[in-house]
Amino acid sequence: MASDLSNILKEELSNTLEQLLGKKAKVSNINPFEISNFEGQQVIFCETKFDFKNISSFIKFFIPTKSATNFEFLMLGGMGDLKDNLDDETLDALNEIVSNVCGSFCTVTNAQGFSDIGSIKFEIKNKDISELNIVPKSNSFDFIMDLEGSNYSIIISFEDEISPYFSQITGASSKAIVEEEPKIKAPVHTLAPTHNSIPYVSKNLELLQNVKLKLSVRLGTKVVLLKDILRWDVGEIIELEQMVNEPLEVLVNGVKIGEGEAVIVEGKFGLKIKRIGNEELKLAQIGL
Repeated sequence: MASDLSNILKEELSNTLEQLLGKKAKVSNINPFEISNFEGQQVIFCETKFDFKNISSFIKFFIPTKSATNFEFLMLGGMGDLKDNLDDETLDALNEIVSNVCGSFCTVTNAQGFSDIGSIKFEIKNKDISELNIVPKSNSFDFIMDLEGSNYSIIISFEDEISPYFSQITGASSKAIVEEEPKIKAPVHTLAPTHNSIPYVSKNLELLQNVKLKLSVRLGTKVVLLKDILRWDVGEIIELEQMVNEPLEVLVNGVKIGEGEAVIVEGKFGLKIKRIGNEELKLAQIGL
């Protein structure tokens, strides 16, 4: 049967909005889309292609005017006036939200190791300001997002091919998965432990528990010329190589041991671990 990714999508939708908008968010309800509930509103449309192990299909996001303008307003820290209509700035803000939702969704899904899904990746193929009549009548659902007592809608539409992977939401029948033949593993030859081996270190790990190590998070990197650095002044914008939907690198003493995403904890930046090495890997990487 197909793996169900419904809960991962709901969780990452809530987490991403909470991080970007600065308000506690949760999916309070999911209803079939009814166009009559959104009369007089336009939508921000983001068409996103997902590549699974065996299929490529689309999930389409439609954010009505009320939700889109409020989300943009909150992303800007509540400064300025709340807009009545959609514009290109709102489109860019909502494209960033959708991109972050999809990136986080892919990262968490890949960490689960679902055999029928493989390594999932996404690409936003199209974005626009449009009318409500472009929302498909079937397989479209109104996600009611509760932001500290205020409700906002995000309409998500699933193509037929991808619907079984969100059966809790779509009600689509899960399709059978063709199991791979088990691979024959070559015998593993274990070397006798030495004083520099991990098993030896593990036995004496208690001696190292209070050693202080520097933890840092790398947002991105870029190779630049000295002459460019000398020209920099206040207000200069430096474009990093890291994409906005890629996880942040977790470093200990300058060595990468895992990946995560930024979160806000009581007004301070924090880090939510998404992937991290096992104990032996972590010890080896930091030189213990």
